[in-house]
Amino acid sequence: MLSPKNISPRQLSFFTALILAVPLSLLILAVEKNWLWGLGSFIVILGGSYLLISFVLERFIYRKIKLIYKFIYQTKATKKEEVYYKYILPQRSIDEVREDVEKWAEENEQEMELLKQNEQFRREFLQNLSHEFKTPIFAIQGYVESLLSGGMHNPEINKRFLENTEKNVERLSNLIQDLDEISKLERGELVLTKTNFIIQDFVKEVFESLSIKALSQGIEFSIKKGCESPLTVFADKEKIRQVLINLLDNSIKYGKQDGHIVASIYKVDEKHILIELSDDGIGIPEKHVARIFERFYRTEGGRSRDITGSGLGLAICKHIIEAHGQTIHVRSTEGVGTTIGFTLEARKD
Repeated sequence: MLSPKNISPRQLSFFTALILAVPLSLLILAVEKNWLWGLGSFIVILGGSYLLISFVLERFIYRKIKLIYKFIYQTKATKKEEVYYKYILPQRSIDEVREDVEKWAEENEQEMELLKQNEQFRREFLQNLSHEFKTPIFAIQGYVESLLSGGMHNPEINKRFLENTEKNVERLSNLIQDLDEISKLERGELVLTKTNFIIQDFVKEVFESLSIKALSQGIEFSIKKGCESPLTVFADKEKIRQVLINLLDNSIKYGKQDGHIVASIYKVDEKHILIELSDDGIGIPEKHVARIFERFYRTEGGRSRDITGSGLGLAICKHIIEAHGQTIHVRSTEGVGTTIGFTLEARKD
């Protein structure tokens, strides 16, 4: 059974011509009382009406539809494409055209929404970047002006201001290095040198390198019971060292006095090893959890605690893990603590 939703322009022309031809030919037959006149008039009216209606549809309706398609798909038609537009495209039903236009409108709306989100992200990024640079630059400027105004003649002030200037210069240097590294990561220029190594031993090694910093706040490192059995991963050792140091450094900054940081290591399946680092620190408000891997994104509480970091540590971690073809995730409850985990490829023979 013919569906009106799928009727083509030629079918529409034929049925419209048929509707006109039948009553007119019957009328002529009734007047002339001759079936040859009736049959002849039916054929002539049907053929003429069909050609006329097809022409009208082609010239006045589907020409507009073709323009709509060209606008939607931003086409500059070649000769071959013109044949497509002339002989194939008009076969589409009006409802199919409507569906295509609605689909295009929906995709366009999604694209506009994405552009708005990107614009919002760009504004926040520039604002945060400006803040990260202004803070040390203004501090350096203030110390230099104080020294030039006479402070350099006082040995105590001289030394203290120069030490503080050095710290802020180091902060700027670290910020520039992190920006350079994350730019390379985003351009896909990271070259990985993967090897097999036991992840538990490696985590302990990183624990040891940060032990002095952790002990200053009374924070203890440990590997969760039941996770001591050696598991071998296949990854770039130095890049994973950078990830672990960044994550542990954050846990120390936002951890509580005399707290704990626990590493959990699990064999997910034959191909993946999961590493999680959990602290019992201040935690992250729920509304901020989804954004912590963005460049420079920090909560107000986090910004007040971390006055020396670049704000790029977690973004760098995310890029390194994704460069390994793996994933990184976070779970956090404000006032309870935070767990950040990532997967690595299991031992490769």
